[in-house]
Amino acid sequence: MSDICPKCGLPKELCICETMAREEQKIEVSLIKKRYGKTVTVISGISKDVDVKKVLKELKTKLACGGTYKNDTVELQGNHEKRVKDLLVKLGFPADKIEVF
Repeated sequence: MSDICPKCGLPKELCICETMAREEQKIEVSLIKKRYGKTVTVISGISKDVDVKKVLKELKTKLACGGTYKNDTVELQGNHEKRVKDLLVKLGFPADKIEVF
């Protein structure tokens, strides 16, 4: 017998909680300057209902950069604000909810 998701009440194989969480996100992408002039792309607004570690790993692989998840934000090394929106859309986030500053 399969496990039941406590949020949606469906079996784990059919659970739609993460899909629904992705559609409700309001994501902001911005750039900040760190020490020694290093540029960091900051993605904020991804809730913990989504598997953030999986999203981070996929972004780091596709962008060929380093990155981390801390303080409820994803930080990617380098200037990737032009490509991040397309990659997030491919990962299932709606394009109209992603703002690039």
